[in-house]
This record gives sequence, structure tokens and C-alpha cells, in this order.
Amino acid sequence: MVKILLAEDDSNLGSLLRDYLKAKNYEAVLLPDGAEAWKAFNKEKFDICLIDVMMPKTDGITLAKQIREANSDIPIIFLTAKNLERDVIEGFTAGADDYITKPFSMEELLYRIEAVLRRTKGSHNESHDKFIIGKYTFYPLTRILGHKDGSQKLTTKESELLRLLCRHENEILERNFALKSIWIDDNYFNARSMDVYITKLRKYLRDDSSISILNVHGKGYKLITNIK
Repeated sequence: MVKILLAEDDSNLGSLLRDYLKAKNYEAVLLPDGAEAWKAFNKEKFDICLIDVMMPKTDGITLAKQIREANSDIPIIFLTAKNLERDVIEGFTAGADDYITKPFSMEELLYRIEAVLRRTKGSHNESHDKFIIGKYTFYPLTRILGHKDGSQKLTTKESELLRLLCRHENEILERNFALKSIWIDDNYFNARSMDVYITKLRKYLRDDSSISILNVHGKGYKLITNIK
């Protein structure tokens, strides 16, 4: 049974979500604030986290950063009434895998949970052992981006996006194809999420001037290698 950390300070909504997920054969542990959720995360093993952004004691953004620092693998979905572009970007920058705005249907939440878990599980089935990207070596199975000066452990989303870019090296990676492959849905929030992850990947690859990830207006992205 999949075990869910559910951090939600609205007791009525939290209980409703917990009971619904239980009816769908998930185990959900409901925590009333970010501080209690962080304690539970350190005591128990969870498969996915559902986090309300606006919570007392420790807010959802801070909690997500703490969780992501401790575990780069576990999927995180934000539950929030905040839907401005800057809020979405802040959420994905904190390490969220998905972002669902209130009010939402139980069916939509279940779909997003299943989609995130499916993507996470699928990332472990990568058949390509490694990619050489200029001075870097990328290992999709372990999500390690290696360099002579050290290595960077990528999140699941970062690894999936870099893998697609590598498979389309020096070619255009269609934006909608990438969104549907990794995020399942090519909606606005997921598109903004992908932009955040592209920025992160550029940062990770910045020490090699022969590499660039270009924006191709109206089409997508292109990983350029061997730039002279």
C-alpha cells in the first residue's frame, strides 16, 4: 500500500482527503502543520507527500525544501489556493513535482497522485546507462551528473528532462512532447514548471562553455554540444 504524508491545516478538508484516499487503497497520515509533518517524515517512511502551502509553524514551501534536502527522490505535490505565476514558480523551485490549486476534485487529485507515482516508477526503468555531455557524464539510472570537480544528484524531474534533451541532442525537443512525456499534461502550470527545471539544468551545466540549452521560440528546447 502506498503511504502518503498529508500535511493540511484545514481539519475538515484534511479528514475528507484522508478518508477518500483510504477508500482508494492508499494509506494517508494526516498532519496539521508543517512542523508536525517534518517530525513524521523523519520517523516514518512515505512514498509521496501532499503538502498545503499555507500552514502554521512551518509553511509548505519550507517543508518541501526540508524534505527535498533529505530525500531527492520522494514525489511532492502542493495543495494550494495560491495560483499566481510567482507562487507556481516558487513551488516548483522548492522541489514540487506537481501543483494543484484549490478547489479541486477528488478525482483530479487521485489522477495526479497516480501520474506522479507512475512517472517516478518509470524513471527507474531507464535502459540507457549513461550520456556523455561535453565534460559531463550523466547516469539516468542513478540520476547522477558527474564532472571532474564533483557530481550533482538530480531530482526525478531534472533527470527525466535531461534524459529527453540528451536523446534529442543537437535537435529540437518539442515542448509539448516533453510536457506530456514527463508531466502528462501540457497545461500552464506544468509549462512553468518545465521552465524552472530548464533553468536548473543550465546552472548544473554552466562549467562547460561547449554546452548550451537553447530556447527555440514556439517549438521547444535544444541541447547544443561541442559549441566552438
